[in-house]
Amino acid sequence: MKEGLKIAIGGDHAGFEYKQALIDVLGATATVKDFGPFSDASCDYPDFAHPVASAVESGEFDFGILICGSGNGVSITANKHQGIRASICWNEELAERARSHNDANILSIPARHISLDMAKKIVEIFFSTDFEGGRHATRVGKIAC
Repeated sequence: MKEGLKIAIGGDHAGFEYKQALIDVLGATATVKDFGPFSDASCDYPDFAHPVASAVESGEFDFGILICGSGNGVSITANKHQGIRASICWNEELAERARSHNDANILSIPARHISLDMAKKIVEIFFSTDFEGGRHATRVGKIAC
């Protein structure tokens, strides 16, 4: 993983355990801000996904990670922001393609469908992969409305 990244992280109650574990892993090489939740009590994912997406969209943070049960709710919410390209990744290949082909700036993790070890591998690949540009840049440029 590249050193010195600024990463915003958040999710919901289903992603709380993974969020805490990933903060510990990322803290060694990145600046990480936890946008919550701060317990595993039931909560509403948009309350945390919107602030993470806004922080990435504004440029305050380089990337974001959002974690919920399926990865869908947080990804849908984050993608409402024009400058966000949130991608749900449940394996290493998807994490690599999200970055190299889609220039994803938020990683969405489905905590109820992958192991914590897989989540850690996905994070490592996502934050180690550069955007290829070229023909992919043309396509990414057509995403925003």
